[in-house]
Amino acid sequence: MVRHYKFSVVMKNTTRLCATKPIVTVNGRFPGPKLYAREDDTVIVRVINHVTYNVTLHWHGVKQLRTGWSDGPAYVTQCPIQPGQSYIYNFTLSGQRGTLLWHAHISWLRATMYGAIVILPKRGVPYPFPKPDREVVVILGEWWKADVEAVINQAIQSGLPPNISDAHTINGHPGPTSTCSSQGYTLNVESGKTYMLRIVNAAVNDELFFKISGHQLTVVEVDAIYAKPFKTDTLFIAPGQTTNALLTADQGAGKYLVVVSPFMDAPIPVDNITGTAILSYTGTLAASPTVLTTSPSQNATQLTSSFMDSLKSLNSKQYPANVPLAIDHSLLFTIGVGVNPCSTCVNGSRLVSYINNVTFVMPTTGLLEAHYYNIGGVFTVDFPGNPLIAFNYTGTQPSNMQTMNGTRLYRLAYNSTVQVVIQGTAMISPESHPTHLHGFDFYAVGRGLGNFDPVNDPKKFNLIDPIARNTIGVPSGGWTAIRFRADNPGVWLLHCHLEVHTTWGLKMAFLVENGKGPNESLVPPPSDLPKC
Repeated sequence: MVRHYKFSVVMKNTTRLCATKPIVTVNGRFPGPKLYAREDDTVIVRVINHVTYNVTLHWHGVKQLRTGWSDGPAYVTQCPIQPGQSYIYNFTLSGQRGTLLWHAHISWLRATMYGAIVILPKRGVPYPFPKPDREVVVILGEWWKADVEAVINQAIQSGLPPNISDAHTINGHPGPTSTCSSQGYTLNVESGKTYMLRIVNAAVNDELFFKISGHQLTVVEVDAIYAKPFKTDTLFIAPGQTTNALLTADQGAGKYLVVVSPFMDAPIPVDNITGTAILSYTGTLAASPTVLTTSPSQNATQLTSSFMDSLKSLNSKQYPANVPLAIDHSLLFTIGVGVNPCSTCVNGSRLVSYINNVTFVMPTTGLLEAHYYNIGGVFTVDFPGNPLIAFNYTGTQPSNMQTMNGTRLYRLAYNSTVQVVIQGTAMISPESHPTHLHGFDFYAVGRGLGNFDPVNDPKKFNLIDPIARNTIGVPSGGWTAIRFRADNPGVWLLHCHLEVHTTWGLKMAFLVENGKGPNESLVPPPSDLPKC
């Protein structure tokens, strides 16, 4: 089936925290419209840009098999849609079902331009868990009182970190705060019924905990991949990640607090305001007191670790875990924050991010177009697969914190198998990095603290039922190992999904060659592909 959507990008005056400002929206809605489809449907979204900013949209977690032109990251798979212009995104949800998200993929416009993607199973195909009575999308975000584009532009000019957000939102609402008693989101439930919450973290920079007072949640899916069900009272969701959880309304009638709070286990400023909503049972009196709960501590590393350890693929006959066992490319990517000289910046230097000491420079032509048409001088394919200089990554750091700049890609033959060990460093400060790969799901086969040991750590990898994801946390002062098969030709971004680090250059791209014949090749670009 073909599903058609029209997304008009328009400014909309919006009031939050008792203050009003114009924000960039799709169809005047915040959060943006939900996109509904079924597995194997084709989705056609016509995006018309009515604002003064350049715009692109990314369908986060959609594999875009051979349709890289619809992936959306600006200057990677397309030039932006300029003011007054339009572009049609056209893609098929091949073999995918579950919750994903769409968001702007240029500058920091995704602070307000985001929405859920709900992909139902094919007709007649049941969920691999008891069917819920109802499904509810819960999308988490961040809110700045200031104009977000001004916030990031000021930070780029100064070379300093951008100002942190002022609130966390649940379905667009922060709930009452100490300075503003505005109404939050209310989730109405009936006693005895089971609800599937499709929870999306669309925050710009914050990894989040999600908790409902008095209720357990059963996790059944993450990043549109079914998981072995497990019970927990707290979910941990990084920006770009999704979690489907079953909630049974098994408490007495009343109101129960829903809390969303940040995780940060590094000495780095974070928006520590808890977002709140209310879970309300049918028949509850308006004057009933709300059953409260406490948020996890901000640095609850152990909680995040045990949550991630609990995630396993079903690895069933119907939903197998096809983990690549023989590896063609074994890569070690160090990631972190460095400092480069900058004569116009406040301290004469600017903060940057890197992978293997390369700070990625965005081109002014789309990388996919340059690859397809063999346009020279846009990128090179010499991205280092290993650190150029080995050092004690999570220990004492080198005194030189400068990085190299470059638009460097890593070339992969079609269908080759790849292992990437993403190694956090202690440069400036170790911190958690949720990392997103476009164009693929990958298997999270291992992670640990300290420096990756290439001899002993792989012996502990889970190659039987590791969870597959599109976005994975790299623990502070530690590493994460992922594996995937490069069976999708195109140019695919790998980047930290904390927007501050992406802006600073914590990204690279894989160039996956065509295979044999049209079914293993990138489709030609659409006629309305935007020009730079």
